[in-house]
Amino acid sequence: MGLYDYYLALRFRFDSADTPDHVAVVITERDLLEQGAYDTLAEFLDWAFEHGTERVTVSVSVLDEAVIPTLSRELRDIESPHPVAVREPGDTERVDEPVQVNIGLGGKREFANVVRSLAEEVDDGELDPDDIDAEEVEERLVFPDEPDLVVKTGAERLSDFMIWQSVYAELYFTDVNWRDFRKRDYLRALRDYQDRQRRFGR
Repeated sequence: MGLYDYYLALRFRFDSADTPDHVAVVITERDLLEQGAYDTLAEFLDWAFEHGTERVTVSVSVLDEAVIPTLSRELRDIESPHPVAVREPGDTERVDEPVQVNIGLGGKREFANVVRSLAEEVDDGELDPDDIDAEEVEERLVFPDEPDLVVKTGAERLSDFMIWQSVYAELYFTDVNWRDFRKRDYLRALRDYQDRQRRFGR
């Protein structure tokens, strides 16, 4: 760890402000084509858990669904300090593992699937429309947990990411591309989070 990294780590550790329990990172399929991209992701997981995070979500936005099987295979084998669950478009099984990987299952598609399942239960007489609330929606999400901090590298566009879950998340954008993302960049995101006052929509 360089001197500057050490300084950031100390500032983070001795700040009394809350730290994120759940961190999400949004990357693209193109990011993962860069040399060393999976090594960076493995390091990112180490950094996150080293600094107190209990859950990490990795969301990979995909333009060409033909690459999903390859991405899925690589990401299932990623080196991680905790168990990894990978979900793709069409998957409906909820995740509860400490590391959750979303490949191409965009927020719009996930939410549309929830609406469809609710409509089917109403149509079958199993659910009263008046009983549908936020809790009913959350019970049907593949990725049910709300991240505290969402990190997006390389751009100021979030893409189709966890529309429901991230509504109260703190968003952190960095111009640093994924291939160049370092521990100091993650520590900067954590320090920025500590400096914010979360309002949860209030």
